[in-house]
Amino acid sequence: MELPRATTTSIENLGGSDDLLGRALVVIVDDRISTGELADTTGPLVTELLGEAGLVVDGTIVVPGESVAIRNALNTAVIGGVDVVITVGGTGVSPRAVTADATAGVLDRPIPGIAEAIRASGLAAGAVDAGLSRGLVGVSGSTLVVNLASSRAAVRDGMATLTPLIAHVIAELSGLEEN
Repeated sequence: MELPRATTTSIENLGGSDDLLGRALVVIVDDRISTGELADTTGPLVTELLGEAGLVVDGTIVVPGESVAIRNALNTAVIGGVDVVITVGGTGVSPRAVTADATAGVLDRPIPGIAEAIRASGLAAGAVDAGLSRGLVGVSGSTLVVNLASSRAAVRDGMATLTPLIAHVIAELSGLEEN
């Protein structure tokens, strides 16, 4: 299966290259967006929030809710050397929600504390899909992989929970920070 071409997004005005934490890729998991039936509204939001966190977003890949397509997108991110890959969608309990299952096959080490914090903060903020999310967070190679639920509220809240941790995780993965 061939992946859709990623769009490239340039993030400017981050205060200079010293402020850049690394590179990221966004993966949107949605059948209707992948066929062009719906427009993607969460990809640009995640890109903006990652830029504010100091990451350059290499692009956004849109895939259907199919395990192979999701795994291929995640492996593309890891092999491409991005520091963070954020998936949006496919984390719930419906039969087509397979993002967590596909992600589990890619992760070398899960980080359950971050996934639990994202779920708890989302539910506390009223993002029901975040509270019902089976999304995972973990490490594949030297890439942080994060699954977020698909609503804009869940994305905003999940990113607010994740953002303070990103620099620390990237530093540990790059060996810049000793235990």
